[in-house]
Amino acid sequence: MIRISEAAQAHFRKLIEREAMPGLGVRLSASHAGTPRADVRLEFAGEGDLQGDEWAIDCDGFTLWLDAPSAPFLEGAEIDYASLATGGQLQIRAPGIKGRAPAPEAPLDERVRWVVEHDINPQLAMHKGHVEVAEVTADGVAVLHFGGGCHGCSMVDITLKQGVEKTLLEKVTGLAGVRDATDHASGSAPYMPRGQA
Repeated sequence: MIRISEAAQAHFRKLIEREAMPGLGVRLSASHAGTPRADVRLEFAGEGDLQGDEWAIDCDGFTLWLDAPSAPFLEGAEIDYASLATGGQLQIRAPGIKGRAPAPEAPLDERVRWVVEHDINPQLAMHKGHVEVAEVTADGVAVLHFGGGCHGCSMVDITLKQGVEKTLLEKVTGLAGVRDATDHASGSAPYMPRGQA
């Protein structure tokens, strides 16, 4: 499931020995798994630090504890340690940490949510905005709620039509349309306040 090179195991073993705490191991987890912000987290862990549902991976001289909810996203991960002239560098490759795009035959709402999370929200984040999928109706319309800088922004109609809707209709086969269900009058920190467009 996870490959840990001999060099990485030796590096962890050396760090653990330096801590001189019996039973100390390393805990591996993924934060924001399945999203573009996904990242790997490595930390020392003793028995008292564990949640109880971790998977134990026996290494040479210590245990690597794998966070159970993170396991599907860390499948196939590789941990290595490269010695360099200026020291060393730990390298972690986790190809599935950001998730995998749903298959073309996956349910419509799953495909819409993927495109929103991986294509649209990173663009909206530049203006401190985001969009959430409230639902995908039985007739194939994605109902959205804008938040952050998009909530109450005077440019939201342009963002919806020329950005969000265009992207979704291009990338999600079978989607019939997009509808904004946000109460924009209640926006408290719009990127561009009403009356400035």
